[in-house]
Amino acid sequence: MSATNFNTKNDTFRKLMGNGLTYRVPRFQRDYSWGEEEWDDLWQDIIGTVKEGGEPAHYMGYLVLQSSDDKLYDVIDGQQRLTTLNIIVLTALRQLKKLVEQGRDADTAQKRLDGLRQTYIGYLDPVTLVARSKLSLNRNNDTYFQTYLVPLVDNPPQRGIKPSENLLRRAFEWFGGRLQDYLQGATDPGMEIARLIDTMSDRLFFTVITVTDELNAYKVFETLNARGVRLSATDLLKNYLFSVLHREEQHEHELMVLDNRWERIVGRLAAASLPDFLRFHWISRRNFVRQTDLFKAVRSEIKVRSDVFSLLNAMDEDIDTYLALTSPEGSNWSQSAKDCARIIKTFSVRQPFPLLMAAKRRLNETDFEKLLKATVVISFRYNVIGGLLPAEQERTYHAEAQRISKGEHGTLQQILEGLRGVYVSDASFNAAFSEKSIGTLQNRNRKIVCYILCSLERQMSGIDLDYESSSFNVEHICPVNPSGGWSAFTDEEVETLTSRLGNMTLLQTSTNKRLGNAEYVDKRPIYAESIYALTREIADKHEEWTPRAISQRQKAMAKIATAVWRVPQLS
Repeated sequence: MSATNFNTKNDTFRKLMGNGLTYRVPRFQRDYSWGEEEWDDLWQDIIGTVKEGGEPAHYMGYLVLQSSDDKLYDVIDGQQRLTTLNIIVLTALRQLKKLVEQGRDADTAQKRLDGLRQTYIGYLDPVTLVARSKLSLNRNNDTYFQTYLVPLVDNPPQRGIKPSENLLRRAFEWFGGRLQDYLQGATDPGMEIARLIDTMSDRLFFTVITVTDELNAYKVFETLNARGVRLSATDLLKNYLFSVLHREEQHEHELMVLDNRWERIVGRLAAASLPDFLRFHWISRRNFVRQTDLFKAVRSEIKVRSDVFSLLNAMDEDIDTYLALTSPEGSNWSQSAKDCARIIKTFSVRQPFPLLMAAKRRLNETDFEKLLKATVVISFRYNVIGGLLPAEQERTYHAEAQRISKGEHGTLQQILEGLRGVYVSDASFNAAFSEKSIGTLQNRNRKIVCYILCSLERQMSGIDLDYESSSFNVEHICPVNPSGGWSAFTDEEVETLTSRLGNMTLLQTSTNKRLGNAEYVDKRPIYAESIYALTREIADKHEEWTPRAISQRQKAMAKIATAVWRVPQLS
């Protein structure tokens, strides 16, 4: 790509928004999708730059722009970050607006409000003198953004809006709450607001890639998404460790030992997953760090020869645990422990890894297996059914891993007590399970539903089923695409209720195929003859299948589930 159609530079948020240019998220680009986990990550990054002695600069990643006139830029990649930073500025403006309305140094607050708005949000058109926003969003989000958030409207609409518009509104309120917390005790809140935005804008910076057409944008994505980007993180870590030894003028033999040990670790993991393993290992023994800050953490703590070999020794100690969690079928754990690891993998939950690494170093085999089973329960309650924020859970696991590593907690009971904060109560779990919907189009979700139904079947009949078996599958009692005979359900109810757990059961694969989209009156006799107690019970208890029947059955399932997924020491 020549210099005429491709340009790269580093720009701060201030330079991006304070340069008189305008940015537009293309009409058909995906909607705003960030939620609390991403908001919290960004807020923590910002606080890390503005606090006393904080980071002098924080890297925000790539921003890919496309323009043909150097005035209006389409945001090809990075719109989530750019939109969220604009929302943060808008929450600051709203806080200044409140100071004006309250008469708290109103003139100064108004000047700050006008100055920040003109710099970051909008500017006056020199011809029409009409204020124009510097950022416009896509077709689904821009009207709400320009109508309610940019003008700082109090209480933006909550009903009858698109999910992505609701995320914009929630982001506006969430950052507003964080800003109020930040300003607690401030003697001059207006000045603190201005300082926060100015510091944030000067210290957050992007690598801005500007292209002139879609083809070049595609080439940029192709380059950024290449596997080599992931591999380079492993190489970067290796090169740093070598540089530490080289500084101390170690013999060639020692460098060779390092090389061999490093390559053995990489070979066991595959290079693409080494940064993931290293982060979990690091968190299990040291301070909490995000993936993006891992190299910085290693560089700050691994400084001399002994540090390098201590790190390698510790990684060697933890690698078997990591591999057993990510590839349980190849481990030498007991079958029961393998099954627990397989379930955690099915859930796609990785937050417990640092805790389990630390516990494996401390507990005997029996107690570790009990902790592994408890982790399955906690993950099922918190992640699968509760759908709660993983960021808070990750912090809890890290804190407990630290207590284990420091020798503060050494027994199973102590560790479980340390996890009480992420153990969803029986009442909350029962309520969430009673309303839970899980679509089965995705293979992962289908496995999870099979796991749930098999676990309930085991509780009811004592039959232990492998939830990944092909001998049975998930039967939707009211079909996802019903033909006739389902007049008890409106179209809307079919759409919302067919993915409810109460509408699903187990059927032998051959039977399920034969039934297809049959009416309930035809399905019921088949259910009555099923080999599964969970399915026979439907025929026994329900003459008709209606929305009410789904709700009743799911509440009954929730009671059983509360007994199945339970940690006695925490309930």
